Amino acid sequence: MRRTKAEAKETRQQILLAAEKVFYEKGVAHASMEDVARAAGVTRGAIYWHFANRADLVLELYDSLPLPQEDLIARELEAENVDVLAVLERVGKEWLELLAGDEHRQRILSILLRCDATGEFARISERQNDIDDEHMQTLEAAFAKAERQGQLCACWTPRSAASMLRWVIKGLCSEWLLFGRRFDIAGEGKEALRRLFRTYGSHAPSG
Repeated sequence: MRRTKAEAKETRQQILLAAEKVFYEKGVAHASMEDVARAAGVTRGAIYWHFANRADLVLELYDSLPLPQEDLIARELEAENVDVLAVLERVGKEWLELLAGDEHRQRILSILLRCDATGEFARISERQNDIDDEHMQTLEAAFAKAERQGQLCACWTPRSAASMLRWVIKGLCSEWLLFGRRFDIAGEGKEALRRLFRTYGSHAPSG
């Protein structure tokens, strides 16, 4: 039994690796489960034993991405005298650096960005929206704390500051991944965040 479970786990991983390659090269909408089975060297029955459809495969690929240490970041932001803006700027820069150096992450995020949001793939969009909403709530709470501490410039509300940070990071990542990686996302992206966070500080002009 132990060997059978190990073999099933190995087959599952084999399928996921094949799906990542096929979906990245062809796009999810233009790839079939048969394409993935062929690339993985398994039967269609084997692939359907593990995954019901392409959406299941994409969500499993998404779940395979190691996430930033969100619990540690949350605890850091909860500390009484924390420099909230400094923590958020550091985490944003670390995320861009992580993306720049991780080809596995680049492929999966590219797959998600190019994925249709209708039909069987609607679950993928819903999942991303749920995660985006959670991140937005966390960011807004952090900027609200910065406001209470007198760190946030009066020209920003916690909501507008959180929205702008999300738009800048998501825009940088989408532009870089979808249009040929035509700029240095780590270097230029971190510079963009540095400039943005200068406007967040309470010393920035409020007009």
